[in-house]
Amino acid sequence: MADRETGSTSSETSSRMSRRGVLGAGAAGLAAIGVGASLSGCDSAVEVNPSSSQTEPTEAIVTANRNVAATLPFSDTTDFADADRGFLAALRPGTVKDGSGKVVWDTESYGFLQGSCPASVNPSLWRHSQLTVKQGLYEIAPGYYQIRGLDLSNMTLIEGEQGVVVIDPLISTETAAAGLALYRAHRGNRPVTGLIYTHSHVDHFGGALGVTSREDVEAGRCPVLAPAGLVEHAVAENIFAGTAMARRAAYMYGAALPRGPKGQVGAGLGQTTSVGTVSLIAPTRDITTTGQQEVVDGVRMVFQLTPGTEAPSEMNLYFPDRRILCMAENATHTLHNLLTLRGALVRDPHVWSKYLTESINLYARQADLVFSSHHWPVWGTERIVEFLSLQRDLYGYLNDQTLRLLNQGYVGSEIAEMMRMPPALEKAWSTRGYYGSVSHNVKAIYQRYMGWFDGNPAHLWEHPPVEGAKRHVDAMGGADEVLRKAQKAYDAADFRWAAQLINYVIFAEPDHKKAKDLQASTFEQLGYGAENSTWRNFYLSGAHELRHGSFGTPTAANSRQMLAALSVDQAFDAISLNLDGPKAWDTRIVTDWTFPDDKRTRRAELRNGVFVHYDRWPGDNLPAPDATITLTRLGFIQNMIGGGNMQEAVTKGDIKVDGNVAVLLTLKGLFGRPNPGFALVTP
Repeated sequence: MADRETGSTSSETSSRMSRRGVLGAGAAGLAAIGVGASLSGCDSAVEVNPSSSQTEPTEAIVTANRNVAATLPFSDTTDFADADRGFLAALRPGTVKDGSGKVVWDTESYGFLQGSCPASVNPSLWRHSQLTVKQGLYEIAPGYYQIRGLDLSNMTLIEGEQGVVVIDPLISTETAAAGLALYRAHRGNRPVTGLIYTHSHVDHFGGALGVTSREDVEAGRCPVLAPAGLVEHAVAENIFAGTAMARRAAYMYGAALPRGPKGQVGAGLGQTTSVGTVSLIAPTRDITTTGQQEVVDGVRMVFQLTPGTEAPSEMNLYFPDRRILCMAENATHTLHNLLTLRGALVRDPHVWSKYLTESINLYARQADLVFSSHHWPVWGTERIVEFLSLQRDLYGYLNDQTLRLLNQGYVGSEIAEMMRMPPALEKAWSTRGYYGSVSHNVKAIYQRYMGWFDGNPAHLWEHPPVEGAKRHVDAMGGADEVLRKAQKAYDAADFRWAAQLINYVIFAEPDHKKAKDLQASTFEQLGYGAENSTWRNFYLSGAHELRHGSFGTPTAANSRQMLAALSVDQAFDAISLNLDGPKAWDTRIVTDWTFPDDKRTRRAELRNGVFVHYDRWPGDNLPAPDATITLTRLGFIQNMIGGGNMQEAVTKGDIKVDGNVAVLLTLKGLFGRPNPGFALVTP
């Protein structure tokens, strides 16, 4: 079948997707990249042994990965030279522990990456992980230092007149503190005199309390700068939908997977996420306009706001006195996500591309060094402009071509198979899909403009997964027959179809062990061939849970420190999301919440299963409440969100109730707790 307008064949399209996304994605794709067509329908492939052990890579995957090694420019070692430039010292040993002795970061577990690429890892991903695993303190310019490889992100330290200004303090307080200690061991015990968050993702602010204190911030000794709206967006992502995102992030980053050639080898932006304590100190100085200049400890900075790019609240920084440009996470050595697999708002590649053009014209042509909050820097004006231009072209091309084909009547899954990147973008290491992929980014663009519905009425009201699976299995002759067909697809290296078939059986019959074992093996093959680290981690995490049970959520963004940063309004919004609506349908309660420390009173009305809240004002003449509750902001957060004992707090006097105290206890009983261990690969 020829693709409309492009005229390319489906096998050609599958080949392109295989090279950019998952190798071994089907017989046609495998044949196009060097695996013989005789694979189709063969019965001599690896037989799945229903056990808890991982499978070996099939011959199809071995051949596909071998083809990658033969076709990409592995002789180009420029990235390795750049990644090693300015190296001063590594953290030895490369582990970080929390106060209880639990390991929250372990670079040592990636020692296997020093060897040659095994058959169970895509060679392109192996090369990239060899770069991202490098850790330690680097001097990228006189007075400019980076901590790399101690978390998913980088922490940058700029020496000022009195101390050091920190940009993006990693995810965890423990890894940030370890990075700062490594810097001080080589540069002296300089105080932190400024803190900058480039954007609203947790790997760029979570370690704040590892490098400074609330006391230093409140005293003005350490101003905190961030793009306007950062806290609002950080809360929306990490608290409002935090449980679901954190659970899926466990799959995406592979934090719970064993490290090794058959396990987790990296996460694209870095090795994985640390699992320490997440914190947040609210900014003291907002960046509101492009061109805004600030001086912190003698360091002059010019800001470029880039909302709607990699994060809804994000900014780049230019240091005009040193001709140095910080691109936050808007330009790294990979194709980024337009819709991250853990979940987020869909990003706008059109806007992203335009802001990169602005970065090039405003700053890059006057820069000698560009660094980002992931990966390694680029030196030299000409190289910087080309690097940013390729990144700009990458997002612009994906946006424009997806819309072109969308308007030809193709749906997202079709466009993802059809998309072919220009040769210059295909061959550049910095535009390959180690974190985002062409496939899922195209689908994200489709979703951004057209939503979840593809326009086909047959898809408007489909059965949900379990009921749909039961009907599919029945229509195909029962579970045994479906698994026979799935085994045939597996043997033919059509792992995508095998996974789809087996999924029907698992959702129709969740205890079917043979189906789980075969699905785990199928996921492993898809993972072994993936160039994209997050796809590999998703596949291998799914296989791990099918074999061993749920590993839950290793990291939780809604930590006590994170919750403590909520404003009163945000705290009310957060608890509203935990209200059991059906349980509260027939309950009507009106309460006033007085916060002496915040000097305000909040009216809350529960009706029709909705918890509505708003400020009270003097003389507003509202009806009398059923009860007035007086407590601190932190007391409210602890008892209504953080799992505190409400009855005990009332008895101790931490919470005062004017009116019927039973109203408060009834209200508390209507709020549930999210489930951080919900199933993903089973019903």
